[in-house]
Amino acid sequence: MTACEIRLMKEEDVPQVAAIEREAISPPWSEQSFLESLVLPHTLFLVAETEGEISGYCCCYRSLEEGEITNVAVRRKLRGRGIGEALLRELFRIGASEGIEAYTLEVRVSNETAIRLYGKLGFESAGIRKNFYEKPREDACIMWKR
Repeated sequence: MTACEIRLMKEEDVPQVAAIEREAISPPWSEQSFLESLVLPHTLFLVAETEGEISGYCCCYRSLEEGEITNVAVRRKLRGRGIGEALLRELFRIGASEGIEAYTLEVRVSNETAIRLYGKLGFESAGIRKNFYEKPREDACIMWKR
C-alpha cells in the first residue's frame, strides 16, 4: 500500500481533483461542479495526498443516516496501491461519527476492479440501472453497504 494522508478536500485541491476526474470518469465533473458541491453542508469530500500531490478523492452526499457516494477515483499511475480503499475506509469512519449508517453508489457494470473493492468493503449488489452512464453508454450496478 502506498503511504498517503487522507483529509477533507479544500478549494485549492479542486484543479488536481478535476484532472484525476477527467482521467478516470466519463463524462467528468467540471471544476465548477466540484467547487459548488464542496461548499454544500451535506457533502463529505475527501482527498488522498501522496508526496505532496493529490493521488485520489471520494465524494459523498449525506441524507439523514444515508450516504450516496458519487465519485471515487485514483490517479492512473497510482491505482492498485490501496489508495481508493483507504479513502473509503476514512469516509466510513467519519460518516459513522456523523450518524451515517448506510451507503449507496452506482458503478459501471464493466468496472470489475471497483466492484471487487466495494464487495470487500461490505457493499452488495441491489440491482441494475439500465443505460445509466454515457460516453460510453452502459448499465450501472447499484450497490449498498448497510
